[in-house]
Amino acid sequence: MIRILVDSSSDYSIEEIQRKSFDLVPISIAIGEKNYIDGFDMGRDEFYEILQNSSDFPKTSQPSPQAFLDIFEDVKAKGDELICILISSELSGTFQTAQMAKNMAEYDKIYLIDSRSATYTIKVMADYALQLRGEGKTAREIVQKIEAIKSRVKVLAALNTLEFLGRGGRISKTAATIGDLANIKPIITVTVEGGIGILGKALGKNKAIMSIIRRIDELGVDSRFPAYTIYSYGDENCVAFEEKLHREGIRTANRLQIGSTIGTHIGPGAFGIVFVARE
Repeated sequence: MIRILVDSSSDYSIEEIQRKSFDLVPISIAIGEKNYIDGFDMGRDEFYEILQNSSDFPKTSQPSPQAFLDIFEDVKAKGDELICILISSELSGTFQTAQMAKNMAEYDKIYLIDSRSATYTIKVMADYALQLRGEGKTAREIVQKIEAIKSRVKVLAALNTLEFLGRGGRISKTAATIGDLANIKPIITVTVEGGIGILGKALGKNKAIMSIIRRIDELGVDSRFPAYTIYSYGDENCVAFEEKLHREGIRTANRLQIGSTIGTHIGPGAFGIVFVARE
């Protein structure tokens, strides 16, 4: 049997994980003295409310090798194969931890994919893996096809505030304050290397929306894959974005809320899109 594993940065709901029978390794997050398991111990709106009201900035912790090893040993004992699609190694040490656990398990039928991304881009890849499995592809064939498309799975998002990039040390707090006063909305993406990159800066929400749409037009959308609009906390900006997308003829399958792993850095009011670019 071919099994599929993701970590909780993929932002699947627990219900969807169970429905699709995925294996899951959770990423924990600490806020002050309290530790939470991403997607398990609190709702997403609750997380953003804590984020806004707490003086403590959340810190994520990669899973332990044992969290992976427990699953890997079960896969080995059953003679299964396992495809792991994991958060970018540029954003977390999770992929390296999985490599360590694979070495400990000493089992060749475990395949590790560094998604070079995070959040719902991982969902696109994992759902594609599930589709390929249903078509009868082998584990190696599935891995090859995921590796072939992963650089085309794009996320483009506009931030409503620079505060949380400043609090997390991604930019200076002074730059964050000045940017917010000027109503600057940075457009961010995940780079080919798997890090967070700023594509540009727009003055106000409407210009941010048009900037993202221009970028989508440049890349093109591969209609064989679903596209999703995404938001952090409060979906008003995302609804306005969807209206513009639909007027431009860009269709999306669903509106999905970003979880805490990435939400920590982008804060409330963010909106964007996940899609597969044309070849």
